[in-house]
Amino acid sequence: MKINYKSIIKWIAILIFDYLVFVVLGLLLIGYDDFYDESKGEYWSMASMTPFQKGVYILLNLWWLLNFLFLIKILWSYWTKLRKSHL
Repeated sequence: MKINYKSIIKWIAILIFDYLVFVVLGLLLIGYDDFYDESKGEYWSMASMTPFQKGVYILLNLWWLLNFLFLIKILWSYWTKLRKSHL
């Protein structure tokens, strides 16, 4: 398994992009904490969120799921390469 500078730079760019998406979605949800109203529902329930906050919340959870699936894909490809190299 060869590691070159292009692949290192590519993976660093992917990690930075991933981190920036989390930062942007987190910043968009700051308004929920600042303006939470108990009369609208329980904390972090969909009933207490505006439509925009619901959208950002759903996007954040989808981004977590995408990251999890991507991690599984990376680990699976590494595992198959490792198994082939030892056979």
